[in-house]
Amino acid sequence: MAGSEHIDGLQRVILNERARLLRFLAARGAGDEAEDVLHDLWQRLAVAPSQPVADPVAYLFRAAENLMRDRRRSTFSRERRQMDWHETSVTAEEEPLGERVLIARERMRQAEAMLAGLGPRVDRVFRLYRLEGLGQAAIARDLGVSLSSVEKDLQKAYRALAELKAQFDAE
Repeated sequence: MAGSEHIDGLQRVILNERARLLRFLAARGAGDEAEDVLHDLWQRLAVAPSQPVADPVAYLFRAAENLMRDRRRSTFSRERRQMDWHETSVTAEEEPLGERVLIARERMRQAEAMLAGLGPRVDRVFRLYRLEGLGQAAIARDLGVSLSSVEKDLQKAYRALAELKAQFDAE
């Protein structure tokens, strides 16, 4: 902030009260954004016409708090706008129609056949890990195999699925 050639008035007060302003903002929930809020305040003061202020310290604390509130409102509005946008877009429950459904079903059958072709253990390990969310150590324990065997089975499945995806992409 101190890169300006001429610093006086409220900017000088910001420099003098910087640590207190940062603690004040952090205590009011600014967290990691306290520095950003203080920088925004500095920038606004740099372009604002200078006017006499009766109590510059109180003025800066109030201005910093107002800036923090503005940032929160802006973030909240942006998040709400994003949520509204996502709610109006196609949901996961809406099934695509026509040819896309047929293609997706056929590709799913091919992937299932490919996994089955790798052997029952590879198929089971892949399904337990990717679809049911079990950890590799738990799968090894449940199937009575080593962790290394589970890792190798997953590598086989991933390699085969990558090849299948490359075929799909080439179509």
